[in-house]
Amino acid sequence: MHDKETPMAKQYREIKSKNLDKILFFRVGDFYEMFYEDAILA
Repeated sequence: MHDKETPMAKQYREIKSKNLDKILFFRVGDFYEMFYEDAILA
């Protein structure tokens, strides 16, 4: 799974793994987005 991920996805996964109890807002261009479980929780 991780062998085809984009650099952004890798960075997100690394940051999220250290902050499992937080909802992570990830800046993409001019916007902040949430992904995976964080998007569902929000």
